[in-house]
Amino acid sequence: MSQAILSPSPLPRRHRGFLAVVFGLLLALTAPGAASFAQTTADPSYETTVSWSVRPADTAQGTGRPNFAYELAPGGTVGDALIVTNRSVDPIDLGIYAADGFLTADGTLDILAGGEPSTELGSWVDIDVPELTLASGQTVEIPFTVAVPAEASPGDYAAGVVASMLVTGDDGTITERRLGSRIHLRVLGDLAPALSVTNVSVDYHGTANPIEGGAATVTYTLVNDGNTRLSPDVDVSVAGPFGWAPVTAVEEVPDLLPRSSIERTVELASVPPLALLTADVTATSTVVSPGITTDAVLPEPLVSNGSAATAAVPWTVLAIVLVIAALVFWRIRAHKRAKAQHQRAIDDAVAAAKADLATSEPTDATAPVPAGSGATPGSP
Repeated sequence: MSQAILSPSPLPRRHRGFLAVVFGLLLALTAPGAASFAQTTADPSYETTVSWSVRPADTAQGTGRPNFAYELAPGGTVGDALIVTNRSVDPIDLGIYAADGFLTADGTLDILAGGEPSTELGSWVDIDVPELTLASGQTVEIPFTVAVPAEASPGDYAAGVVASMLVTGDDGTITERRLGSRIHLRVLGDLAPALSVTNVSVDYHGTANPIEGGAATVTYTLVNDGNTRLSPDVDVSVAGPFGWAPVTAVEEVPDLLPRSSIERTVELASVPPLALLTADVTATSTVVSPGITTDAVLPEPLVSNGSAATAAVPWTVLAIVLVIAALVFWRIRAHKRAKAQHQRAIDDAVAAAKADLATSEPTDATAPVPAGSGATPGSP
């Protein structure tokens, strides 16, 4: 890595300190490996005045490497080295150690904190110089050996080798700052890639416009059940009944270490509300090469699926239909009530007429003549 040489600055002394701070920050950000396993500290002075860099050394295992990568049989060993450079103006004390790698929630590779015991690759790395003091500008090569146990299971392993500094803040809090390089190891033997798509769920969020599509949120989990590092490409699709109106998205997912998992969420827009919405998640995974020249034949890509369904109801349309249905129902009921009232009026009129007829006296010619009329029977 080339570095610029600065000539003496004619600026006043008060500006020189500021430039030194800026230059220190630039070195910390641009140094090789500065983004690997970096942890910050609560003490601002160390952020601006203390910096160092690490990178893989140029050895028989490779030159110009971004990280360390090996293929070893169970019981095999390999030697390598880490380059550490002090880019600070003062001497610094560093600890050198290796630790098992793991995936964070967002899929980033990290390693266990210093002092936390490793059980796999991190414990198989033996550092020749676990502690050192570097003068300003000094560069040191730190040898180490990777020794795979004879009983190690075949498959992929990850770790990191770091240069670490413990910083004590003003409040007494001890923070670890570290920079390192990844180690990827494939223990030779039978490779058994396996990936499952689990915990698939889908939620639909419609809009007020009945003819405008809504948004679908698909959440799923990828689980690496095998013994190889996998690189998945994920297709997410949502569609209505019988696959109507499909909407798809392609996801780039970080590499998954064996026995690791990651949860992902995908938002799909312009999804029509077709009453029932089905989400399908298809992961096509390839086995990741350890990054070294090898004649080994990698397994074929692995395809895994998962699905879920949810209601995708056009609520605005449904509300309009319900209002229309309510108006029709009300109109029918009103018509029936009016018809019933009319029939009751007719029935009441008929009943009243019958009552009037029943109470009237009919004229009868054979009725007896009332007494005292002055007439006698048989008189002319």
